[in-house]
Amino acid sequence: MVYLRCMAETEKAIRQSVSIPSAIARRVQALAKRRRTSANRVIVELIETGLESREREKRTFFELADRLAHTTDASEQKRLKEALARMTFGD
Repeated sequence: MVYLRCMAETEKAIRQSVSIPSAIARRVQALAKRRRTSANRVIVELIETGLESREREKRTFFELADRLAHTTDASEQKRLKEALARMTFGD
């Protein structure tokens, strides 16, 4: 069994049933096999990574919005508005 550092830091586990598409399930199984760990551990790591990514994206958005609110340079305002629009609506 592979013991990960993050396993010692986790809270009490809650059993959750989730249906995922078969193509994703195959990819998860392949990752688990390559890493010599369980599919459950891979799913938890992917969820944690996704949540951290969303939080980072949210912080970046608010940092850009704060910079936009405090800048007086017109070209900087335009650049920041475009960056915020891309984050909100995509490319």
